[in-house]
Order: sequence, then C-alpha cells, then structure tokens
Amino acid sequence: MKIVTYNVNGLRSRISQFGSLPKLLDSFDADIICFQETKLRRQELTADLAVADGYESFFSCTRTSDRGRMGYSGVATFCRVKSAFSSTEVALPIAAQEGFTGLVENSHHRKCEARNEIVDDLEDEFAKEELLKVDSEGRCIITDHGHFVLFNLYGPRAECNDDERIQFKLTFFKILQKRWESLLRQGRRIIVVGDLNIAPTAMDCCDAGPDFETNEFRRWFRSILAESGGPFSDIFRTKHPDRREAYTCWPQNTGAEVFNYGTRIDHILCAGSCLHEDHDQQGHNLMTCHVEECDILIQYKRWKPGNTVRCHVCVLCMLPCRWKGGRSIKLEGSDHAPVFTRLLEIPDTSEHSTPALSARYIPMIHGVQQTLVSILTKRQLAEQIRSCEMSGSLSNENITSETCNERVKRSSNDCSISGVSPVESCSSNQESEGSKQSKSLPRNETMKKARKSQGSQLSLRSFFQRSPNPINNAKDSNSGISMSQTDVLQSGNHSDTSSAVDVQCSVSQQDALNSSTPTQDDHELSSYPLEREKTNAALLEWRRIQQVMQNSIPLCKGHSEPCVARVVKKQGPNFGRRFYVCARAEGPASNPEANCGYFKWAASKSGH
Repeated sequence: MKIVTYNVNGLRSRISQFGSLPKLLDSFDADIICFQETKLRRQELTADLAVADGYESFFSCTRTSDRGRMGYSGVATFCRVKSAFSSTEVALPIAAQEGFTGLVENSHHRKCEARNEIVDDLEDEFAKEELLKVDSEGRCIITDHGHFVLFNLYGPRAECNDDERIQFKLTFFKILQKRWESLLRQGRRIIVVGDLNIAPTAMDCCDAGPDFETNEFRRWFRSILAESGGPFSDIFRTKHPDRREAYTCWPQNTGAEVFNYGTRIDHILCAGSCLHEDHDQQGHNLMTCHVEECDILIQYKRWKPGNTVRCHVCVLCMLPCRWKGGRSIKLEGSDHAPVFTRLLEIPDTSEHSTPALSARYIPMIHGVQQTLVSILTKRQLAEQIRSCEMSGSLSNENITSETCNERVKRSSNDCSISGVSPVESCSSNQESEGSKQSKSLPRNETMKKARKSQGSQLSLRSFFQRSPNPINNAKDSNSGISMSQTDVLQSGNHSDTSSAVDVQCSVSQQDALNSSTPTQDDHELSSYPLEREKTNAALLEWRRIQQVMQNSIPLCKGHSEPCVARVVKKQGPNFGRRFYVCARAEGPASNPEANCGYFKWAASKSGH
C-alpha cells in the first residue's frame, strides 16, 4: 500500500496544472492520497474538484471567516478503490470523520470508530466553543481503515509575535495528542500525514539558528517520537537518519528552490503494534514490520535541475520577474514537494461500503451528477438569449434584451407543456410585438428611436472627438429620417409606392449633402496623422519614465545587479513601506551565486 501526502497550495491550481483531477491523482500511483491547503469552501466543491472515477474522496473545508481565513486551508483524502460498496479493500475506509474533536456538524451519520470517549474528556478540559474553533479551519480528516486510523493534517502556522495564533497552535496539538493517546490505549494503530508546519531539528531547516531547537513546538514534536520515549516514529528520518538538505517546502517569492534552501515540515508518522500474531515480541511494531520505504517526490518541485532562473525588476510593474534566456517563465506547481511511504503485508478488511462523509453524498456534487442536463439547458438558453438580442436589435429597438430574457425564461418553463421550443416562442412573440409597436408608434417617435439606435453604433474614437458642426448634424438627422422610414417599411411590410418615393427623395438629398460636406470617415482619416503623432509622443514619454524608474533602482552590493522592489505586508509600523533587496534566489551565505542579502528602504539614502 502506497500513501502520499502533498500540500497542493490550492487544489484548483494543481488540477489546472495537470489538466484534470484524475490525471493529478493517477500521477502518484498511490492507494491513499492526502492533500493539504486545498483552499476550497464547502459550497465550492463541484464534481470536477472532488470526484474522480476509481477514487472515494473526503473533504474538510474552512468553516470560519475569522481574520480572512475563509477558503484558506482545507484538507482532502482520496482513496483508490475498485468498488465503493461491499468492498474488502483496506484503502476504502470503514468510517470517516471531519475534524478531531468529534463536534463538527454533519461530520458523520453513523458512529465512527475513531470517535470515542475522548470527546467527553475534551469537553471536561476545554470549552465547547474552543473545541469548535480548533476544528473550524478545515485542518483534519480522519479515516478509519480497520487496521489503522489515518490522520490527514494541516498544522497551523504561527508567527513568533502573534500570541493569538501561537495559543491556537498550542491548543490544536494538545487536543490532537489527547486524541492519539486515547486511540493508542484502545490498541489502535495510527498513521499521521500532512504539513504540520514544524521542522523538528536543525537538520530539517536550511538556516537553523542557535536557538532553533528550543522552540516549544519543536520540543513538543520531538517529545512524541520514539527517540524521546514517545509512541511515534518519524518514518522519513528513521529510514534516512543522516540525510541532509532533505526539504519539502521552499519560500514562494525568493527563488529558494534554485539552491534547495528550504525546510522539512511535511511528515509521515506512525505508531502502534504490528499486524503479526506474535506482535508482542520485542522490536515488533508498525514501523519495523510494515514500513518498506519513505521518501520525498522531488520531481514535483517547481524548479528542476537544468533550469537557469534569474530574477530582476520589471520596470513596468515594479515586481520581480523570473527570466530564462531573456524571456519570462512561470514556475508551475506548489511550493511543497509530496512525501510518500509504502506499507507491506496489510491484509484486506471485512466487507464494508464507503462512509457517509464521502464526497459522493455531498448535495452540491450529488445534484450536479444527477442533473447534468441542466448544464446543457442553461447553455442553450444563453444562446437563445443572444439570438433574441440580435434579432431584437434588427427588428425594433424598443424590444430590449431584458424583455427577451424574460420571454426565454417563460418559454423554457412552458415549452414542455406547449411543445414549442423557447427559440420559436421568443422569435414569434418578438416579431408580433415588433410589428404592433412599429404600427402604433407615431412617425416622429419612431424616427427618434432610429436615431438613438444609430447613435449607439458610433466608433470608440468618436467619443474623444469634438461635437460635429451643424451641417453634420443636419446630415445625421436626414440620415436618421431615411433609415427610420426604411425600418418602418420593413417592419410593417408595406409596399405602397408613395412611401418608396419618399425614401428615394431622402436618399437623393442625402447623396447631395454627402457630395458637398465631409463625412465622418473623412474626418477620421484626416485625424490619423495627428493621432499617430500623439501616440509617438506618448511612447517617447513612457520610455523616459521607464528610464527614470530604472535609474532609481539601486544595485545590490554583492553582484552590482538591479534590486527587486517589495512592499512590507506584515502589520506594524512599516506596513506598506517599500524596500529593495537583492534579486537573486535565496540560498546559503557561503554560495556567491545566491542572494547577497542586500537591503535598502525605498525612502532611505543608504543600504545596509
């Protein structure tokens, strides 16, 4: 059995990158795939994001908008199965739960094996509101696979000066540890995967300082490991105890992947006994008996060996641009790399079906799957609306698109009863009403409508020109009369000779005016040289501004290259203030090709 954990940094983006959800999932060739930071709200879950043939999925989404965290985190577990019903596959969970406090609304419809008396114990130690808050950010999905309980986690991030989030993170892991201890007391085996946002030792961080390992979260992490007498094994570090620079996450905006300047915060942990009958023997446990391998899937990194990526400041947008051979390129993918483990000798379970938490039972997704015809119907109605708008503008200006929309809605509701298609209904109604209105409207009113219609067809350039002279106004007026008469003749289907003579007279008068006065097209043609001259002047001015901007960008001290401009986004006294830093990718200070560390405030006169 292969299990993969991956912080996707937005599930939509990864699906777009791979072309579809099935292609993304199949690329791992894994039995259980755990995603973190899906950035999806529950109402945004649709079939293309949550459903793939051959997989059962389970989602936990953010349920709070506190501090702008709506759609911020989120986790999802995909299980590859042959059948979702009456199956003995261990990859298909026998129960599932959203969150780990057991209090999330509608997290399950039947009793989950992972839920137990710990819920009551937690309510004795923590207020119910506090428990709900911990589970409100969509950071945990628990799936019970019979032989083990799988925790898919996205650990909170807390800045060193953010006391509120530090307390939230402490509470999060304290409650989580109590849940683990309760399950272990019951003899259950536990596998924990996900982005915990904790690098346990200095070996797991590129720039660990002298006080790095004294951090309270790192001390907590190491306390639950077997090396410190805890129940868990860090599978990757157990398999690769001496591997350095084995990182899973890199800063997004510093190009740190170029020099592999990152941290290892994505983990797979396991605890519990082995599945052998003589599991009580010394040295027998889940780690030693059933874990074959564990490694980082570096092929999913955004930057790959052989890429030559250099950063510089774009003088147009004043933002860092990544270049390769003089052309801008985009680094595609998440800022994390997946981690996988492979388990051995995991037998089948008793026959069971997919839990009620499965995405196949989410109303929005279930509804989309059952009413795919409605999507085609909406598309057909949209085409009908556009068709009606076009015919309405040709037959009579007074028939608006809003009226057409209303007719299409009525016709779509009544077409099944009357047997007439919405297009035929809208077209026939529009023709009859257009004829009635053109007959009932006075001649002057009709001409006003025609002039208004013709006025709406002016070119974009005409909006920036001066008002035409009186002669042109007279020409437009005559033209409007001629056009309105023609429209009235066509809409009313009249063929009397007198009207035709009037139209011919108007046309001859129009021709005479056209021969004696310049037309709108003549004015536009005569203005082209002037406009070209103005455009060239504006281009020269823009180039001058670009040069000034380029000259104002300082050069870094380490490479004498233009710096990149950035803005302080962190709340504080310097919030919103601009500064300049070296544009090269972040890396170790010992590497002269890496970022030299240059810094300068935009308003200051000297860097440091």
